[in-house]
Amino acid sequence: MTIEDRKFKACLFDMDGLLLDSETVYTISFSDILINIFNKPEGLTWDVKVQLQGLPGVQACQKVIDCYALEGQTSAEELYALTSRRQEELWPSVGVLPGVEKLIQYLSSKNIPICVCTSSHNDKFQLKTKHHQKLFELFDGNVITGDNPTIAKKGKPLPFIWWLGLDIVNQKLGTDIKPEECLIFEDAIPGVISGKRAGGYVIWVPDQNALDITPQSEITKLIGENNEHGVILKTLEEFNPTHYGL
Repeated sequence: MTIEDRKFKACLFDMDGLLLDSETVYTISFSDILINIFNKPEGLTWDVKVQLQGLPGVQACQKVIDCYALEGQTSAEELYALTSRRQEELWPSVGVLPGVEKLIQYLSSKNIPICVCTSSHNDKFQLKTKHHQKLFELFDGNVITGDNPTIAKKGKPLPFIWWLGLDIVNQKLGTDIKPEECLIFEDAIPGVISGKRAGGYVIWVPDQNALDITPQSEITKLIGENNEHGVILKTLEEFNPTHYGL
């Protein structure tokens, strides 16, 4: 079945690095801590950052500890507390990424079901979206956060968060939309993998820095030689809903 043969009925969205420029906040917060407290002048580099994408907070902090040989100097919980405090100072300035508002407004106006499926816990979700209420109100409460007990220890790259998001949509609307009838929007490789596993067609909008250090063989494996699993866009400004029957 080609992409032209598939009928898409719903859109499921990651948030960090896809809807919001929160990845910049993460980079600044980790770099500040690494440079000023642990004397790592290079800060958070992209080869490490790509390994953090899609990971829950404490798990991401443990990965930083491992990559920067900080074992014995701090714990994952302590590093999480340090970076969280710095992030709280920065969240008010976090911006919406290009093409996001236009796309979400379009989908909402067409009554196409949409849902946010983010690894961020609910408290972080509230902080990040506080200054973008009008945008996130368009999701009509369809939000799955990483601390949802239904998906405990089942985060990306596992597919469960997307299935749960689709379940929420179907229950609310009384529909029976299938995973293969969903477009899944992601920026990070773990999310792309989870979207594929869920059965959706992935719209991958990676940071160019991350894409540059990803082997072409891995990119091809993720989206398929003929884009049978997904497509790569530079920004959501490039996304054309009508191409997917939306």
